[in-house]
Amino acid sequence: MLPIQEIVEKENLTKEDIVTLLTVKTKEEQDVLLQKANAVKEQFVGKKVYLRGLIELSNICGKNCFYCGIRAENNNTKRYNIPDEEVVEVIRFAKSNQFSSVVIQSGELCNFAFTKRITRLLEKIQNISEEQFRVTLSLGEQSEETYREWYNAGAQRYLLRIESSDRELYRTLHPNNKLHDYEARLKCLQVLKRIGYQAGTGVMIGLPFQTFENLADDLLFMKNLDIDMVGMGPYIEHEDTPLYQYRESLLPIKDRFDLSLRMIAILRILMKDINIASTTALQSIDPEGREKGLLAGANVLMPNLTPLKYRDNYMLYENKPGVFQDEEESVVYIKKVVNSAGEEIAQDYGDSLHFKKKRQF
Repeated sequence: MLPIQEIVEKENLTKEDIVTLLTVKTKEEQDVLLQKANAVKEQFVGKKVYLRGLIELSNICGKNCFYCGIRAENNNTKRYNIPDEEVVEVIRFAKSNQFSSVVIQSGELCNFAFTKRITRLLEKIQNISEEQFRVTLSLGEQSEETYREWYNAGAQRYLLRIESSDRELYRTLHPNNKLHDYEARLKCLQVLKRIGYQAGTGVMIGLPFQTFENLADDLLFMKNLDIDMVGMGPYIEHEDTPLYQYRESLLPIKDRFDLSLRMIAILRILMKDINIASTTALQSIDPEGREKGLLAGANVLMPNLTPLKYRDNYMLYENKPGVFQDEEESVVYIKKVVNSAGEEIAQDYGDSLHFKKKRQF
């Protein structure tokens, strides 16, 4: 028996165990890990994939994160803001294509007009869907008052990626000011949980200066925070960002891909009943990346329903796939992904089982 087999069968994984799993050297060892994670997924959440229709509402952002292609100081990005009526059309398309969940993602803005606009959109979504949609927001750090307003208007889930749970590494990824404060971001996650959202987070994998110990801590951070859903994937550099200068020091892109699969797999073993996304960034590296993510333990896919004319301006990283697919092509493609992974599209809301179980007590 491989040592890896003994580790994946343990009841509780230590940080040392996780580092060992992250640093496996052979395909045989990695396959043991991925197969175990897939078995855990089948047992606890089934061979079902939940679809979330993604709407990239705007690439206007007030922040200057060093890794992000839509950072405020990137003057090479053409800024856009999808009008409400076009968002409504996307929602109607999603409803007619049997979606029961959408994600609204945007650059981070904290002002009265933005807050009220999101509230208005949420109310329209609930009206169009006859309150049959689950809405996930991914709109960055906001006040508790704003989070509550959006929750009361119909948002049930919120994704706020911590990016790295290591405070020192977090500081290297962001400007050193109040607008980019680790403690503030952590507090937001705690507030979201307290309000009643299904709370999600995530990290980038393969960052400059990142260690395997950092990644192990990231996984334990998510477990200790008792998170309900996770979206994480490989760091892919963007030439219009400060971090691009460190591209020569990065892990090879294939290694970042494999490391991301291992992170998904270990998280599935650690947190058996949460929702885990197989992210678009995986497909940026490997044409079958999202299928491989599903087989590593993920159970959520987010087909991009953003109108085609805006797609190539929401470039968080380079070589983002799907920018030339319209909404219908995105849906057809994502169904092929699910079929090729030997799984089926779930027809229910796809609420996190982890969240639902907590609500029963």
